[in-house]
Amino acid sequence: MYDQITVELGFPRDLLDALHTTESELESELKRLIALELFREERISSGKAAELLGISKAEFIDLLDRHGIAYFTETPEELEAQVETLRELRDGSLSDDEDDAD
Repeated sequence: MYDQITVELGFPRDLLDALHTTESELESELKRLIALELFREERISSGKAAELLGISKAEFIDLLDRHGIAYFTETPEELEAQVETLRELRDGSLSDDEDDAD
């Protein structure tokens, strides 16, 4: 568990409708929106966001999908380059290239 603070927030009652929530569910809804936004801004990891919400990482990834937020921020080309680097490391071709440079 983590150290917590409590924040009191004045909130116009008519905005509950905009959030599609009830007063009793407002706290959890705001936590969810904050976690989603902090993740989207790359200020926290998906694991930390899931922890804050008390859900699994897989459930958080599903939540991202429902809100149209990408889990992966890399382009397909960047992902392919990373996969290629991993293949080279696995096959030892990167260390062979480094040895040839010496």
